[in-house]
Amino acid sequence: MSKLQQSYVCGDCGSASIKWQGQGPGCGQWNSLQPARSATGQTKGRTTERAGWAGSVKVERLDTVGDELVARRTTGMVELDRALGGGLVAGSVTLLGGDPGIGKSTLLLQACVSCSADTTMLYVSGEESLQQIAMRARRLGLDPAGITVYAATDIDDIVMLAEQERPAGLIIDSVQTIYSTEMPSAPGSVNQLRECTARLVRLAKTTGIPVILVGHVTKEGNIAGPRVLEHMVDTVLYFETEAGSRFRVIRTVKNRFGAANELGIFMMTETGMREVRNPSAIFLAPRDKPVVGSVVTAIHQGSRPLLVEVQVLTDRSGGGPPRRVAVGIDQNRLALLLAALHRYGGMRAHDEDVFLNVVGGVKISETSADLATLAATASSLNNTPVPRSVVVFGEVGLAGEIRPVPYGEERLREAAKLGFTHAIAPAANVPKTSIDGLTAVGVTALDEALSALVDL
Repeated sequence: MSKLQQSYVCGDCGSASIKWQGQGPGCGQWNSLQPARSATGQTKGRTTERAGWAGSVKVERLDTVGDELVARRTTGMVELDRALGGGLVAGSVTLLGGDPGIGKSTLLLQACVSCSADTTMLYVSGEESLQQIAMRARRLGLDPAGITVYAATDIDDIVMLAEQERPAGLIIDSVQTIYSTEMPSAPGSVNQLRECTARLVRLAKTTGIPVILVGHVTKEGNIAGPRVLEHMVDTVLYFETEAGSRFRVIRTVKNRFGAANELGIFMMTETGMREVRNPSAIFLAPRDKPVVGSVVTAIHQGSRPLLVEVQVLTDRSGGGPPRRVAVGIDQNRLALLLAALHRYGGMRAHDEDVFLNVVGGVKISETSADLATLAATASSLNNTPVPRSVVVFGEVGLAGEIRPVPYGEERLREAAKLGFTHAIAPAANVPKTSIDGLTAVGVTALDEALSALVDL
């Protein structure tokens, strides 16, 4: 007969261990192992059921498999559809995480109203009562017709109701409050999260109902629970904001049906979330005069270009090693670029404190902001502002060369659309056909780019 064996599971990475230890075996985090029980062995003379198996065991040729389940359903919100890769896919499971009070429930309630004109959405709340949800809908001025609400935390009741109602979409708010009576642990524990998520994944794959799970986040900003939770779902979205800001950003971390690193931009208002159709405008501070150490660059997030402002402040070091502080760009990357500026640009910053900030809280993970970073640093060192009508982008190599970046023409067209008249870009990214209203200067070396900025 099968018996239960005591084991321990890491709450960060999901790796298992047969005995408790101070660090997680997979991620090295301290005090992350939690007790779990797993069934071992097999009933003699009988085959055990393969719990959690999703899909058919029939072998098929890939060219004969249809794409009926890949049909997308729009949420009625363009920015949310962008983050999802074009809309909700039938049978998909999406995990949305964010800080408390950031607006996850508000956004999903608005999405329910937007896409329930001809369908019925099922909103399951494990944290709020039905009266609280109705109060929020009235406060936001939403028409609740087409939304079915259900306050429950038992996964068996939720699955049974979803199979009976067959809604166009199922929203679970939140997955940390759902529990299974088959597991002895409390809701939110590693065992409960994995079991309940596995049940919901099987529900989505067998019925074709798209499921959206709301997840809490830890103080480090990661979705609470085992890391394996993010591997089980199809799409992982993070809802982010800066302290005191009205703007909200949905960042796509994982998407099996679309591009990752997509951004959906929203603004919190008294009537709920409002979409920002021109996100580049919110990252650019309106100024009449150019500012020393400030340069606008063009980055590419997901499927669209964005213009952001890079600010650099240099100050004479007061003793000791100079400080290198970077917010929005990797600090090691900044140190590398400063060395290239010294070697090939003739500007020394070894005795200067360098502080870098990307306006708007944007995190730049690509190398296209290298040239703009050095241009802003040179502007601060020389106390010479860069004209506000100039956009700068390009990757800087260790040999002082300016390397091309992907989607160069799209970045230039976005700059021209926002009124920029000049661009300093890698020579390989300058299109053969000129862009109306924009003069693009192609450069191949760092000293050439710095000279081109002086001549503007």
